[in-house]
Amino acid sequence: MTTHARRQRTGGRPGLAALVLAFVAVTGPALGQQTQTEEMERRAKVLSLLPNNAAKRIFGTTPGPANLEPRAIGSFARGCLAGAKALPVDGETWQVMRLSRNRNWGHPDLIALIEGLARRAPREAKWNGLLVGDISQPRGGPMLTGHASHQIGLDADIWLTPMPERTLSRAERETMSATNVVRSDWMDVDPSVYTRSHLALIRLAAREGKVSRIFVNPAIKVALCRDAGADRAWLSKVRPMWGHNFHFHIRMACPKGDASCVDQPLPADGDGCGTELQDWLKKQYAAMNKPKRPPGPASKPKPPPKPWTLDDLPDECRQVAVSR
Repeated sequence: MTTHARRQRTGGRPGLAALVLAFVAVTGPALGQQTQTEEMERRAKVLSLLPNNAAKRIFGTTPGPANLEPRAIGSFARGCLAGAKALPVDGETWQVMRLSRNRNWGHPDLIALIEGLARRAPREAKWNGLLVGDISQPRGGPMLTGHASHQIGLDADIWLTPMPERTLSRAERETMSATNVVRSDWMDVDPSVYTRSHLALIRLAAREGKVSRIFVNPAIKVALCRDAGADRAWLSKVRPMWGHNFHFHIRMACPKGDASCVDQPLPADGDGCGTELQDWLKKQYAAMNKPKRPPGPASKPKPPPKPWTLDDLPDECRQVAVSR
């Protein structure tokens, strides 16, 4: 096993403090709702600070896919993507949002899954169609802004807003916001926004055999647990996670036979509606209602971590990065 593979398999989860800070940072406003102007400003700032050999710069500025056989390489938060396929920006039952980000690329298996889910959603979930947010960059890898995951083409964000009856203009796709379905106290859903169709859509995605996890805000998980009824097997895949109040996040399992992909085991704790969920709610509430720091000199900020280079990614990602 290579050093990179060992690092991916043994890497621990981020600490609670880091997760809380990340949650607070992305919820006002949520990064997924940044307009084109805001996103470009953030990208310019990031690029101004990155060295030329930074993996974020290499993968975040490459406009097209690697002309290689499709492979998800590495782990969801440390890897890259060969042979990516773009989700067409318009389908009969889906539309891609935030087109300027060029993040509508994924492993062909994930693109097929999204298209199939979009076709089934109107009939089986009474959901007009999908508004699709970020999937991956053309070659996956670490992103200039936003996600830590979405690196191997097996993650996709689906807005919690049904597709309108008309085709959105490019300007609308760059500026309109998804719907926040979480109540203002972050402990449950907003009953004026959340509908049974939200549950039906998430359930439809969770029942897909190739889906290993779905991430939603803890408050949304509360509603799903309450409204699921007797059929609860699918709930085990739906995991609470900071943010995710404007969209839900689909994670597909590694494609069969793809030895370079590092998978996650399926959750094995029942419906996930017990102690773990209550802990997430308490932590989220505490993070959102943290007392303001008293006036005084600010503590010295920690230096930012050293940017990853290609040496920090799986060895195969070097070939993906240089492929023509």
